[in-house]
Amino acid sequence: MHLIKAFFIAFSIYSRIPMPQFAWKEEDMKYMLCFFPWVGGVIGVCVYLWSLLCGRFGVGALCYTLIGTAIPLLLTGGFHVDGFMDTMDAFHSWQPREKKLEILKDSHIGAFAVIMLGTYGLLYAGAFSQLQEGALLGIFCAGFFLARCLSGIAILSFPSAKKDGMLYQFARSAQKKTVKGVLYLQAAICIGFMLLQSRYAGAIAAAAAGLCYAYYGYRCKKELGGITGDTAGYFVLICEAGMLAALAIVNILLV
Repeated sequence: MHLIKAFFIAFSIYSRIPMPQFAWKEEDMKYMLCFFPWVGGVIGVCVYLWSLLCGRFGVGALCYTLIGTAIPLLLTGGFHVDGFMDTMDAFHSWQPREKKLEILKDSHIGAFAVIMLGTYGLLYAGAFSQLQEGALLGIFCAGFFLARCLSGIAILSFPSAKKDGMLYQFARSAQKKTVKGVLYLQAAICIGFMLLQSRYAGAIAAAAAGLCYAYYGYRCKKELGGITGDTAGYFVLICEAGMLAALAIVNILLV
């Protein structure tokens, strides 16, 4: 029963897919992060189905790109985008660590948040337009799952910048050894799937995700002393974009 509740909680928090509502208890949170990647799996399937639909009915490239870019936002409600924007404001403030942590908690949107999100959206859409079908698109769709596996591992592995907040609560409530093992196993299976699609492109996408993970840990420790719930959202976005950019470059070089 706790596993079923953990599944519902994961999708309730990280997606806008309707789920049964009930009072959350701490014991229900222990394995919630095990199901976090499954939200990415649903996103990947929807993006891939959208590609098939576009190919079947001859949907134009612009429509394919814009709606394909919007699908993750529609399914998550922009949950991770909010963290990305707050993190961009904090990182670009050039303030002391304590002030950056205050900026992360500020609900107001700063100029750098808007600028960086606009830049991110343009780069993401441009790269996505290069992946319209085939193995490379399949690898990218699997990347939604992998990004969330790595995000969950980071939550349980990296130091927390604050002793409060949603991320700290998740890390404190989780059965760390078991959950981390499950996340590593799911990440390995996902990478195996990516390599089956194309050993060369799959390895490059996995390497890009690994580099984003290392950069995330380094920068958050340097700038904030650890990670927060907002930086976790920031990581999901940069990891997805990193894999997408790598695969778009592979596609261009192969053509």
